[in-house]
Amino acid sequence: MGSGTRLGRIGGLIQQVEAPATPLQRQIASFVRRMALVGAVAFVFVWAFNWWESGSVVHGLVHGLTLAMAILPEEIPAALAAFMALGAWRLMRRGILTKQPQTVETLGSATVICVDKTGTLTQNRMTLTQLYCPDAAGPENWPATSASLRPASAQLLATAMWASEPQPFDPMEQALHQAYAAAAGPADARSAFRLVQEYPLGGQPPFMTHVFADAHGNCLVAAKGAPEGIIARCKLPTPAQAAALEALQAMAAAGLRVLGVARSVCGSPGQYPVSQEDFAWEFEGLVGFSDPPKASSAAVLQQFYAAGIKVKMITGDNAVTAAIARQVGLQRPEPVLTGAEVMSLDEPTLRQRVGEVNLFARMFPEAKLRVIEALKANGEVVAMTGDGVNDAPALKAAHIGVAMGQRGTELARQAAALVLPNDELTGMVTAIEFGRRIYQNLKKAVLYIIAIHIPLILAVLVPSLLGWRFPVLLGAVHVVLLELLMGPTCSIVFENEPLEPGTMQERPRPTNATFLSWPELKESLLQGMVVAVGVLGLGYWAQTQGHSETLVRTLVFTSLVLANAFLTLVSRSRRHSLRATWRYPNPLLPAVLAFTGLVLALCLMVPGLRQLFQLQPLTWAQLATCAAVAALSTLWFEVYKAWRRPNPGWAAAGPKPQ
Repeated sequence: MGSGTRLGRIGGLIQQVEAPATPLQRQIASFVRRMALVGAVAFVFVWAFNWWESGSVVHGLVHGLTLAMAILPEEIPAALAAFMALGAWRLMRRGILTKQPQTVETLGSATVICVDKTGTLTQNRMTLTQLYCPDAAGPENWPATSASLRPASAQLLATAMWASEPQPFDPMEQALHQAYAAAAGPADARSAFRLVQEYPLGGQPPFMTHVFADAHGNCLVAAKGAPEGIIARCKLPTPAQAAALEALQAMAAAGLRVLGVARSVCGSPGQYPVSQEDFAWEFEGLVGFSDPPKASSAAVLQQFYAAGIKVKMITGDNAVTAAIARQVGLQRPEPVLTGAEVMSLDEPTLRQRVGEVNLFARMFPEAKLRVIEALKANGEVVAMTGDGVNDAPALKAAHIGVAMGQRGTELARQAAALVLPNDELTGMVTAIEFGRRIYQNLKKAVLYIIAIHIPLILAVLVPSLLGWRFPVLLGAVHVVLLELLMGPTCSIVFENEPLEPGTMQERPRPTNATFLSWPELKESLLQGMVVAVGVLGLGYWAQTQGHSETLVRTLVFTSLVLANAFLTLVSRSRRHSLRATWRYPNPLLPAVLAFTGLVLALCLMVPGLRQLFQLQPLTWAQLATCAAVAALSTLWFEVYKAWRRPNPGWAAAGPKPQ
């Protein structure tokens, strides 16, 4: 049955894996739930208070709903969705396909990247380089001239070719067909034989078998696979086995990908063993392929390390592939942990070992999945790259599964959240930059939302609770307009901010860190309180001067709108000065600020809007007073940033080009 095949079992593993929610999604949801609870409690309290004070249920209900609207941070879920969608769109423009937009941000918090070797760190351009036959003193170089090609070497090439697909698509099998054609010449027998039985890749260590037959019933049985497995199955004499393992060690230590080759005989045509393990195998030799590292691999790994990200190589190749690991600059390529060893370890021991080991060899789907789960259990945020069917369960289990677009299988692409169409790992660096930028800018947006909501809440609540002569300065219509102005600012302007300097040299944020730390939250609350003091102070002063309710409301409303604009400028960085952030390229910022100014002007100048918002025109002196209050209540944070900044040189730093 299909579920009993190797592919079926891998599909079953994928179904068992549940893609985890991103840490940011969980934290944002928790924050919004808490704020919604605060809003609900405040709504009930204010409704009851105003109902008792005025005797009107409707009056209390309207005032309570106004306050609830001011408290609820409905912009945050919208901003989160906008940031993720726009981040995915920006990555698509860079040639990186994102299937799940929420994983874009998670990339910025990745602490471990698990990479495949073949085709990810190497070029996946397999070239047959060495041969080893049991009668030779050691590995022989290929290509060889036809005159110097020994019969045993020609037989080894032929058997390796017969163990490959008739129409090869794998780079190694293509290289074997080319080598056989060059060695056989006119004696090429491929057209005379047809594939009559195929045993798919299986066993531990894995190998595969093909049975070919010609029109006269002559059979060829050939197998290739993991060299140590082939050697063990051929039951060689001890000296021959030791020589073969020594040759394997030498070839793998040279950075070659090595396959073992064996042949057998079949009985009656059409009668074949149920399992390929039941053949009596005869060892033919070893074939070694060179697959040089990509020119970019070493630089990409160094960028990962500079960003504080650990790198682990997970490969199906032999354990002595540490030579390639060293060439690409993998830190601590030894010791090596094999797939069989991974499966034999208990959970606590495995969690300890995956933290110590950076190179995993002879890995199969179940072992890869266990490594990913162990890393996650250790609190790591895991990114996994892969291209094969065997990688699919691990790709789905990782926080960020990354599939290769050109050579990746359909199953791997379906399981992954990110696809690199050009198979270049440099796309991961770009994606991590975008992930960190999204998290950084989303935090700016949320802190801005909290800061501007504080004066909005207090402007609705304080006049009523303190028994001002004009207890209702801002109504529902004012709150709605202010939130309409805040929405584009937090969702569009901050999303478009560039990556701040030094961000890619910082370590990933701790996995147990909350989205907003208490010091950050205190800063934002303090910003909001100062703006509230300025705005309400102006309103209280105007009230004591005997001004009308309409003028007091206009002064409070205008100051709040201008404070929102100044707060936007100040919030572009939590550490860099306004002088530095002014040079950040963000064409949306002046557009949104101009739109805010236009809306305020229309509300003050157009009679219909003035009547709707219950405002009146202001003199230039009154407008200047509102602007001064807004500026002083927000720009003080620039002085605080300069005092807190450990390195004054940051103030002149420019943003990272995007």
